[in-house]
Amino acid sequence: MPSVPRHVAIIMDGNGRWAARRKLPRIKGHEHGADSVRAVVRACRDAGVRYLTLYAFSVENWVRPPAEIRALMGLLEQFLKEREDELHKHRVRLRVMGRIEDLPRAVQRELRRVMSATASYGEGQLIMALSYGGRTEIAAAARAIAHKAQAGAIRPEDVDEATVAAHLYLPDVPDPDLLIRTSGELRLSNFMLWQLSYTELYVTDVLWPDFREAEFRQALEAYGRRERRFGDIKPC
Repeated sequence: MPSVPRHVAIIMDGNGRWAARRKLPRIKGHEHGADSVRAVVRACRDAGVRYLTLYAFSVENWVRPPAEIRALMGLLEQFLKEREDELHKHRVRLRVMGRIEDLPRAVQRELRRVMSATASYGEGQLIMALSYGGRTEIAAAARAIAHKAQAGAIRPEDVDEATVAAHLYLPDVPDPDLLIRTSGELRLSNFMLWQLSYTELYVTDVLWPDFREAEFRQALEAYGRRERRFGDIKPC
C-alpha cells in the first residue's frame, strides 16, 4: 500500500465550538477555519496528495441563520479571489461537487469562472462539496438512470454498481483513500455515502480552526500504518 493517499476527503467540523469556547461570534470560527483550509491545501501539495475534497457546505446547512450563511458565502468568495493565483501557480484544478445552482448567483459566477480558468490543469484537484448531500447525490444518480431506462437507452437488468458510480457528481474522481473528520464526532454527516465504502477513517478531537500542517501529517502517518484489504483477508 502506498504511504500517501491519492485522495483525501475532510469533514471540517468544529468552527462553532472553537468560537464558543473563546466567547467569539461563530463567524470568527469560520474565518479561522479558512486559514486551516489554506494550510491543508499546502500540506496536500507538499505530501503529493492528488485530490482533496472539502465538505464546505451541506444541503442541511441551509437551515442555519441567514446572517451566518451570508458570511460563509462571503468567505468562500474571498477564498477564491485570494487563492486563485496559487491554483494557477501550482496548476491545481478547482471543482465543485453538489448543487451549485443553490448558491448565490455571485458565488456561482466566481466558482464557474475559477473552475473554467483551471479546467486544463492536471497537477492536482481541489474539490469543494457545496450544497452537497450524499443521499441527494445518490437520488440524482437514480433519477438519471431511470430516465435513461424509460427512454430505452439502458435495460434495468444492466444497472450495476458501475452504472450508479458513472452517474454521480464527479464520476472521474477516484474514491477517497482517507477521510479525516475533526472535532471528534463519529458520524459521516451525509457525506460521500457511496464513495466512502472502503475509505480509511481518521477522527481527531482537534477542532477544525486548530487543524494545520502538523495535524494533517499525523493523519497521513496513521493512514500509512493501515493495511487496506477491500474485503480480502490478511495473508499469513
